[in-house]
This record gives sequence, C-alpha cells and structure tokens, in this order.
Amino acid sequence: MMVAIGALVAATVILAVFLRLMFGPRSGAGRSPRKAGDRSGQPAKAQLGAVPDVSTNGAGPAPRPGPGKLPTIRPTAKQGRAARRRGPGELPPEALITFAEERKVAAIDDTFAALDRELVGLVPVKKQVEEIGSLLLVDRVRQRFGLVAPRPNLHMCFTGAPGTGKTTVGLLMADLLHQLGYLEQGHLVHAMRDDLVGEYVGQTAPKTRRLLDRAMGGVLFIDEASALYQPDNSKDFGLEAIEILLQVMENERDKFVVILAGYQDRMDTFFDSNPGMRSRVAHHLDFADYDMDELVAIGRLMLERASYYLSPEAEMAFRQYLAIRMQQPLFANARSVRNELERARLRHAHRLATDQQRRWSRDDLMRLEPEDILTGRVFPAPAASS
Repeated sequence: MMVAIGALVAATVILAVFLRLMFGPRSGAGRSPRKAGDRSGQPAKAQLGAVPDVSTNGAGPAPRPGPGKLPTIRPTAKQGRAARRRGPGELPPEALITFAEERKVAAIDDTFAALDRELVGLVPVKKQVEEIGSLLLVDRVRQRFGLVAPRPNLHMCFTGAPGTGKTTVGLLMADLLHQLGYLEQGHLVHAMRDDLVGEYVGQTAPKTRRLLDRAMGGVLFIDEASALYQPDNSKDFGLEAIEILLQVMENERDKFVVILAGYQDRMDTFFDSNPGMRSRVAHHLDFADYDMDELVAIGRLMLERASYYLSPEAEMAFRQYLAIRMQQPLFANARSVRNELERARLRHAHRLATDQQRRWSRDDLMRLEPEDILTGRVFPAPAASS
C-alpha cells in the first residue's frame, strides 16, 4: 500500500515538472507583464521628458529606436545653425520687412504723433527723438534676424531753461522705450536733489538706492541735476549720491534709463567736474527758448484744451504781455504762459460773475478779452483820476 502511494506522488511530481518545461516562460522569468494597450508589440509611450519621434530633414520619419532607447532629433547642420541663430518669433535670413509695418507692430506712431501734438516748435529735439527711435526700431528688427549687437546706451541729458518741454519729452521717451521693448514698465520717476541727497551722515545712500529701486523698469528724470555737485560745500553729500548713480547707471543700464536735466552752462560744469558721468550719457538734447509766435501758439493750445480762446484784441494784449515778460528775470517759457493764462481766467471769471444781472452766452464763457490780460502786474497801473 505504501509503495503504491509513493509511486503516485513521484508520478505527480514528474508530471508537474514536465508541464512547466513544456508550457512555462522560456526566458525573462520574473518580467512584469506588458501594460494594457501594448499588445501590438510597439514600445510603451515615452515618459515625461522623452523626445518625440520626428522627421529630420523632410525625407520621412526617423527609424524607430530599439528596446530601451529614446528617440532622438538629428537636424541637419544647416537647421542646427539656424535654430541657434533664431529664437521664437525671429525671422529667417531670406525674409523681407518694411519699416511701416514694423512701426505699426511696435505701436510707436501714436507716441510720435503725441510728440508733435503736445509740443510746439522744438524741431531739433523732435528730430533727435526720431533718430533715437529709428535706431532702436532697426536694432529690434536686427535682433529678429539674429544679428546681435550690444544694447545701445540710452542715458540722456536734456539742457535748456525751465518750461521748454524737457519733462514732457521725458515722459514721451519713456513711453517710446517701453513700446520698443527697451523698458519693462515705461514709467517716469521725477526727482530733484533732495530726493537723493541726505542732510546727515548715513542718509544719502539709502535715499538714493530707494529712488533707484522705484525707477527700475522706467526712466529716472533728475531735474536741476547740476545741484547734485556743490564743490563749495565741504559737508555736502552730493558726491556720494553721484557715485552710487554712476555705478548703477553702468551695471544696470539694461534695466532703466537716467535723464539728467538742467541749464546748459550748469550742466557743462557738472560734467567737467564728473567725467565719469559724461562718459555714461550718450544723448544730449538741447531745448531752446521759444520765440514769440511759438509762445502764442502754446497759449492757444492750452486754452483750447480748457475750452477757452483769445479774441483778436486779447491776443494782441497777450503779445504785449509776452514782450515785457520775456525780458524779465525768471521767465519760464511755456510755464510762464500757463501761469499768465490761469490768471487771465481768474480775471475773466471775476468780470462775468460780478455783473450779476447781465445775460451771458456760451461764447462769453469761453472768450478772453483784453481787460483779462492788460490788468496783469507786468503792465503799469493806470494813473489815478484826480
């Protein structure tokens, strides 16, 4: 009985070994089963970061990689050079462009139109602004063709008397540089000496750096910049501000633009005393004083924006005012025009409001008359009647 049971067990073991040898896996024992969807025998999808299978030169698909290999891109030598030379949005060497279209894409025509609309005269200044804009526009197109050149130095100096449009051009320049991609934000930070220079030891550096931080991405406009240098004051901290300014203008000139403004003779002295500053300023724009006709045109423009106008007799009186005021000290060109017209509006309002029973028309509310001008303090007071 025992012999029969042993023989049965031995036969069962032999049969199990035979079945495993006949029907079990012949190689790759322990391999994990193929994932669902892989029944076609194709390799599994590449994981994140793998390079997809692409055509190399337009002649058909590249050979599929063997097991365990990722597909690779093998561009031609010419394609490789072009890829290194051109970034996203750039142009192939054979492309053709027109600058009319480039100006439209950059949306700078509105800025130049505002320059003509906002400022009377200043033809040489407008020409220089156009030249700077043209340089930057061409430089922008060159970059799209893969033509690499150093970033132009854009720090500037505006010289001229007060009221000649320096701040207005600074604002328009900030907008232009932003439109062309040379400034990230295009805002303008207006500053004077007190915004940079402290009164005591340890105050100047923090004040100057805070101001520079505010100006990053835009334009730092320093009015009366020559006041930063005061050689007659041994306790002055202006030189400290200048040294910080020089360093940042050089090291971070791709992040912001500095415009120094002031009188011509004072700025010449400032640059002679600080040669490092002169070498960092590439563009010098001189704002000449306005002549009589330009000042009258500026006055008309200011009044038009406020829905006023000068009668023919009032314009003659205004010219008389300007002829006297232009010869006096502290005349500030367009600023003096604005101030006088503000006073003329006050006189006009008082003249109308005090005649309470009279009926006034819409045109009366807009029109300035000679008496609104001639009662200004530049004219001699009328003699008292006896």
